[in-house]
Amino acid sequence: MSTRFDEIMSRRGEIMRRALGMDYQQFEQSPIAFDYEAMMADHGYSLADIRAIQRTAGVGDTPLLELRNMTDLVRSISEPGKGARIFVKDEAANLAGAFKDRRASVSIHVAKEKGYEGVIAATSGNYGAAVSSQAARYGLTCIICQETFDSRHIGQPEIIEKSRICEAYGAEVIQMTVGPELFFHMLELLDQTGYFAASLYSSFGVSGIETLGLEIAEEMRERTGAPPTVCVITHAGGGNTTGTARGLKRAGAGETQIVSASVDLSGLHMASDHDFNRKSFTTGHTGFGVPFATWPDRADVPRNAARSLRYIDRYLTVTQGETFYVTEALVKLEGLERGPAGNTAMTAAVSLARDLPREATVVVQETEYTGAGKHHWAQLNFAKEMGVGVCSGDPKNNVPGKVIVIPERPEQICAKDFDVDRMRRSYVRNALKNAGADYVPTAADIEFLAADTNSSAEKVEAMLVELREAS
Repeated sequence: MSTRFDEIMSRRGEIMRRALGMDYQQFEQSPIAFDYEAMMADHGYSLADIRAIQRTAGVGDTPLLELRNMTDLVRSISEPGKGARIFVKDEAANLAGAFKDRRASVSIHVAKEKGYEGVIAATSGNYGAAVSSQAARYGLTCIICQETFDSRHIGQPEIIEKSRICEAYGAEVIQMTVGPELFFHMLELLDQTGYFAASLYSSFGVSGIETLGLEIAEEMRERTGAPPTVCVITHAGGGNTTGTARGLKRAGAGETQIVSASVDLSGLHMASDHDFNRKSFTTGHTGFGVPFATWPDRADVPRNAARSLRYIDRYLTVTQGETFYVTEALVKLEGLERGPAGNTAMTAAVSLARDLPREATVVVQETEYTGAGKHHWAQLNFAKEMGVGVCSGDPKNNVPGKVIVIPERPEQICAKDFDVDRMRRSYVRNALKNAGADYVPTAADIEFLAADTNSSAEKVEAMLVELREAS
């Protein structure tokens, strides 16, 4: 017998088209390929238009800060001539305290412009606060769907803090236990209300992040005479990497190396009731970063605008303990008390800067606000309550969900490279699986896969041969 879940999910594409005012079918070229750039440009806003929208909304033009004391710390543990200058874009200065204000500002502007009465978003984190804040400014009703609890009705302090701030902005927050219900309930509400889908993965939201990359390129040229050598970006669903990289490229900073960074939560399953409260990071971790990079169209929209493999040069992982250590160092050395998720990239930057020449520059492209449940002390206390060990020592002994090991010395911070070629192969495998067992990729498909994996047609063809042989 058909259930309400089955009925709603079978109409997912139709509901999302109506809720976004956008026909994704026009971009489709084959079971594998679609016109990505046409989709990104379909909203009709230029980058100048988006900057104007964001300035009106109280978003963007955030400070770029040089972290001289963090740089000195890195140089004190580097070889002679090594230790790049470290900068950070302080996105906590945005209205709701994170880079996701940029994402929300464009989506909510579109919702108002198209005449929607309200907006709905599914999120457990900063994006919910950003959507709620922007909806308040535009006078729109706002509903936030949030995975908050495990089956014992225990919620992570960071997620509960986000519920509070969304409600403070006037949003209605619908809280759920972990599981597949999140997107179902969002779709059901969109179907019932006719509200706009403020999806994290629409072209509206990802285009809003491009201004961040643009500002970084402009400000670094003004401060140092050149774009950054490296831009380090915390990676979860991939929109942060995608939007920032696109903005850098549009600003002529094509030589800047794009490095994504995630907290290593390997071994924990994000949809597991048992594992839900055994992770101390609700975003910026491999549980989102790897699945969304290797199959971005798992999102709530028919085609995801966040396609990070198009832009990643390196993907680094750090441990929870290393990130908490750097979070504390940033407070003590730079007077910046910022949330741990944004400091994931900062941790990778500390490790990277040690191996780069002194004249090189590393920009960490975001911070986020902290406080209450988002504070790293609250997260560590909650970890202990959930039976996770917390100790100081060698971070190599960190085990996700079992023990958080906080370094004793800065030289113990050592980001690890995640195999990007392996991610590319996984992406191609998923594309073939989605296309169907009998589908044979065309030359156009291969060109698309090359672009979507930041590789070449020859490499994609080699991957296809390897996958055929393996099957």
